[in-house]
Amino acid sequence: MSAIELKTGNRSEPVEILDQNGSNLKIMLGNKEYNLDIIKVEKNIYSVLLGNKSYDIEIVSSGKKNNFSVRYICHSYNVKIVDAEMRYLKNRMKAAGESEENIISCPMPGKIARIMVKTGDNVEVGQVVIIVSAMKMESEYKTGKTGRIKEVMVSEGDVIEANMPLIVLE
Repeated sequence: MSAIELKTGNRSEPVEILDQNGSNLKIMLGNKEYNLDIIKVEKNIYSVLLGNKSYDIEIVSSGKKNNFSVRYICHSYNVKIVDAEMRYLKNRMKAAGESEENIISCPMPGKIARIMVKTGDNVEVGQVVIIVSAMKMESEYKTGKTGRIKEVMVSEGDVIEANMPLIVLE
């Protein structure tokens, strides 16, 4: 059905979704098959039945694309989901000599309110480069490093999808 990779710390495991029927999910994690029943209990909280055991898990986006904080009882894990789109973007960035830190994106859908830079501009760490209107609020997005704007991939007024690249730094 679909294949992804889960990364946490130095560990990486391939996950393949074999079948899904409602809340029932059959997955292959590494080389072992699991049958899960997953139900969203409330915002960010999921009840997972695996065999005869129930697990209540909190999953919260860390703000970066496909990065989540997963909490179970008193354990917390930073998990990154690597899907086909992430592999493609990572390979494309690597071929161009870029890293994920060179991409500025918004974690939710919205509309471009203002673009503060243009291609070729030099920017400093923490400089506001774009403002996105989402959920009746405007959010400023800043650079995480000093550099030069390689590409502005959107225009003011554009409607954007969650996590799509907006600005690329060199």
